[in-house]
Formats: sequence, C-alpha cells, structure tokens
Amino acid sequence: MSRWNDAAEAVYPEMVKWRRYLHMNPELSFQESQTAAFVASLLREWGIAVRTGVGGHGVVAKIEGAVQGPTVALRADMDALPIQDEKNCEYASQVPGVMHACGHDAHTATLLGVAKLIQDNKDRLAGNVVFLFQPAEETTPGGALEMIRDGALEGVDVIYGVHLWSPFEAGAAYCKPGAIMAAADEFIIEVKGKGGHGGLPHQTVDSVYVASQLVVNFQGIVSRFSDPTQPCVVTVGSFHSGTSFNVIAETATLKGTVRTFDPELRLQVKRHLEEIVEHTCRMNGAECLVKYNLGYPPVINHASEEERFRKAASLALGEAGVRTSPLIMAGEDYAYYLERVPGCFMFVGAGRKERGIVHPHHHPRFDIDEIAMLHAAKLFIAMIEDYLAEHAYSR
Repeated sequence: MSRWNDAAEAVYPEMVKWRRYLHMNPELSFQESQTAAFVASLLREWGIAVRTGVGGHGVVAKIEGAVQGPTVALRADMDALPIQDEKNCEYASQVPGVMHACGHDAHTATLLGVAKLIQDNKDRLAGNVVFLFQPAEETTPGGALEMIRDGALEGVDVIYGVHLWSPFEAGAAYCKPGAIMAAADEFIIEVKGKGGHGGLPHQTVDSVYVASQLVVNFQGIVSRFSDPTQPCVVTVGSFHSGTSFNVIAETATLKGTVRTFDPELRLQVKRHLEEIVEHTCRMNGAECLVKYNLGYPPVINHASEEERFRKAASLALGEAGVRTSPLIMAGEDYAYYLERVPGCFMFVGAGRKERGIVHPHHHPRFDIDEIAMLHAAKLFIAMIEDYLAEHAYSR
C-alpha cells in the first residue's frame, strides 16, 4: 500500500491542476461536451481504452490488468450548477452564472488521477478497472440511468463512488451500511383562483392565500403524518405569484422537494401531499394541478462493501480517519448503480475551518480543501486492491 500512496502523492499536483482547470470552465448538466473531451483526451494520452458519448456526454474507460480477474468500476460526476461563483481566487469560474458548487470538478480530477496511477501500474493488477465519468448528476432524470442503458455496467462486478464533502473536515472518510442518502423527489403545484382588486378580496379567490395554506399544511406531513423515527423532509423552495401590491393574483406556483429513506413512506408522502393540495384548494374554491416527480431513489450501500470500506479507509487514512456517516438528506443518482451491482458510496471530508473552507454545497462561495482529492484517490486504490485480492480468479 505504501508504494501506491507514494504514487498517489506524486500525481496529486496534477489532480490539483486538472481540478482548477475544470473549476474555471464549468458546464451545466447535459452540456458537458468540453469537460468530456478534456477527460477523454487525457485518458487516450495515457494509452487507456476510451468510449465517449455514453448516455450523452459520458466517458467510460477500461484498464485491463496483467492477470485476469474481476472488474471494479469507479464513478465520478462531471456537471456544474447554475450558480454565480463569488469566490475571490485564481481558479474562480470564468463562466458567468455557472460554477462547480458541489465538488464534481474534484471528483473528476480524482478519478483521472486514479486512472493514471492504475495505468502506470497495471502490471500489478489482477483484474480490471472501469472508470465512469458521468454527466448530469445534478438534474433529473440524471445521467446514471442513461449510462447504464448504454452499457456502462456491462461486465462490472462491483462499483465504488466517493463524494468530497465540505461539512466534514478533511482527513477522514465516512460510510455506513444500508441507506446513506435520501430519495430526492420533486413537485410543482399550480393554484388557480380568481384574480381581482386588492381591496375587494370577497370578490376573488386569492391564490396567494390558498398557496400559503399549502406551505403551512405540508409541514404537518412531517410533524403529524410521518413516523417520527423515519427521516422525512418536505421543503417548498419556490413560491411565485402576483405582479402588484393592490392586485389579488389569480395564479400561484409552488415548487419543492421531498426527501425520504423508506420506500413505503416515500409513496405515502406523495399520496398525502396530493390529498392536501386537492382538499385545501377545494375548500377555498380554487383549482389545482400537481406534478409530482419521483426522482432519484435512496442510495443504499451493500453491507459487505461497507465493511470493506472500513478496512480500506484504515489503510488509506489511518484508524482515526475511519468514521460512520450520518444520514445525508441530499440525493444522488449513484443510487441506480447500486440497484444493479454491489458496491458502496463513501464520503471524504473536504472542509477546513482554519482556511475558511466552510461553505456548504451549492453555495456561491463553495470550495474544498484539495488535499481531499489525495485522500479519495488513496481510498479508491485501497478499495480496488482489497476487492481484487478477495475475489481473485484461481490460477
């Protein structure tokens, strides 16, 4: 393992360079053409077999070891977010209104580093490693399903993913068996009332009043409908209505998200929210339309691979660097990979309070401690080595 660690530290400065280039040149979901071209160009330069255009802008690379064995897949996401970068640093985004505010640039750079390491040492590899550079994680329906449909998991025996996580201090890795990230569902509700004069409310059906009741009533789903031992979040993130202070608006639109871990509760919340909308609008004489999208399912780690994480993280980061993750209410389309092959999803701490790296994901001043990429690369390599050693073909 020490030889791998030395090699990882040698390639770390290049990971930083790649990450900063990608941070300066972000691309939104389903638009990652230049990012994909950058990734494919480096992989080909190193002599790695590459397939592009997988499920859209996805890139799949494969390295075959000197000895036959099972196939391990590693995944990184590549897309950015529609957020204006407010950091004052030399690598701030150069694309107005677009930035890597979730660490996908660092995920991509880390996986490139691991690919270079594996390619340079493939004579030591008793098996194969597949690298999945995935587009469109941030926007449903996401890129994972399309990559799977395009054959990204063919021949894969196990899959691992890492998310660099700024709420966790750099220096430790986190995982847990079973559910670790929530199902991420979305809803859009259109309320149609009867507009009119702000001074004559009795002649109207006030859409703002009705929609406001919905916002309040939805909180009862969590506090009075859901089992308090089952995590559940219902958030209205957008409320749009009206054009003037003295006009009662005819329409109002709410947009929000529901986060759950339990599949049964997930469907119960959907039904209950739809019932609340129907009855609240009917009671107030308004019409309604609900669009409810069941988004990414929960990320559910396989117990055997979470056990492997504990061994591998100890080797990569030391005993003190192995932590049990709390439940994360964010969602991830990595869930689709784990529905098809064994594996796990891991978090690597990327925050650093003393350097001011404290902003949460999706924040305009989001950043990471780049040393987290080195930690993630070491973790990936330790996972690969342990899996291939355990499942080596007899010879």
